[in-house]
This record gives sequence, C-alpha cells and structure tokens, in this order.
Amino acid sequence: MDINNKARIHWACRRGMRELDISIMPFFEYEYDQLNDTDKALFIRLLECDDPDLFNWLMNHGAPEDSELQRMVALIQSRNKARGPVAM
Repeated sequence: MDINNKARIHWACRRGMRELDISIMPFFEYEYDQLNDTDKALFIRLLECDDPDLFNWLMNHGAPEDSELQRMVALIQSRNKARGPVAM
C-alpha cells in the first residue's frame, strides 16, 4: 500500500472491532501526517497484521516479535495517551 494513499490507509484502519478503531483511527487522523516516510511505511505494515494480534498488542496483552512493530505499537499507545480520549 502506498504511504500517500490516505483514502486506502483510512479504509485499512477501520477494523470493525471497537477497541481497535478507538486506538488506530485517532492515531491515523491526528498523527499520521507528522510521521516520517519510514514510520508511515511501518504503520502500514502494522495494519497488515491480523486483528487478534493488533488487539493483544495495543491492549498490552503481548508484544510483536518484530522490534520495529513494537516501536510503532508503543508510539500509537503513547500518542493516544498524550492526546487523551477522542469521541468517535
């Protein structure tokens, strides 16, 4: 997926699981544009993971084996925490 195709990325962010949507969608909407190209590509790679894995990682029930994916999960969690709750 192209890092500049925001419509496609937005569609990929919609997971259908409320917990994931609450974590991923605000990060995409508020933070994606400020990421460098490497982190944009990493975010897209994270979106290609299965929902159960994403859920476990974002809810701190485990961590990805890949250290770069671990870094992106931590970035999503920290940015979401710093921003506070967002109405969906």
